Amino acid sequence: IDAVNSVGNLILPNLLHELGCDVVKINGDLSGDFGREAEPIPDHLTDLRSLVEDEGADVGFALDPDGDRLAIIDEQGNTIGEEYTLALVTKYVLDHERGPVVINLSTSRATEDTARAAGVECYRTPVGEAHVAAEMDRVGAIIGGEGNGGVMLPSIHSGRDAMVGAALVLACLAHEGNPLSVIHSRLPQYVLVKRRAPAVDIDTARLEPVLRAEFGDEAEYDTRDGVRVDMEDGWVQLRLSNTEPIVRIFAEARTQDLANILADRATEAFEGVSE
Repeated sequence: IDAVNSVGNLILPNLLHELGCDVVKINGDLSGDFGREAEPIPDHLTDLRSLVEDEGADVGFALDPDGDRLAIIDEQGNTIGEEYTLALVTKYVLDHERGPVVINLSTSRATEDTARAAGVECYRTPVGEAHVAAEMDRVGAIIGGEGNGGVMLPSIHSGRDAMVGAALVLACLAHEGNPLSVIHSRLPQYVLVKRRAPAVDIDTARLEPVLRAEFGDEAEYDTRDGVRVDMEDGWVQLRLSNTEPIVRIFAEARTQDLANILADRATEAFEGVSE
């Protein structure tokens, strides 16, 4: 585990010991000196990947500093990615209990497809833990979360919790009896591209028209959080950050090339607004 020398080290190692795991830590103290970049994204987890390989571990867990986001490394040292934390545990939960799922508008289709395959509704909300929690309560969801590795299991509590996510991953491994790489390979496979661009004095009312001009009227448009455009072969979303003068650009498709093409088209459309 890599709990980034922060508060996750108060709980996760003890929890894993209690669940019968042999635990090897990196960045395993409470100094607050993170030891790597804080976000648990693949580019920041090279040391954990190496540790998993060197130790012959079944799984690697990486947390963010406040312990609400979980990223996973498989037994081969490959990063599964934050988006697949939620998809994987949603599949496990729905294998044992049926009920609605709630995710935000920036979360991968992998979780949505998993819910639909189980015959349950998948609801989307604007980005933000509070939005997801409120919708989960409204529809009686049995699991939900955000694609940044934030797992939300209301039978425990309504917040994002990496410790809950780690326990569910272990339960999935025990139930499946297969390596994590095999379990991951059976999930819907997508590539999600995340970009950002400067955004100062943007006329947000122009976002939807320029995206409609780019992607056409056959696509579906959701304007609850920026603008999300859903097409048969993928989706894009542009949303202004609440904390920085930037626009976040998301694009997802079945292949890296197509996801990049969608992201390029969305970026070019946004540049027309920002001029």
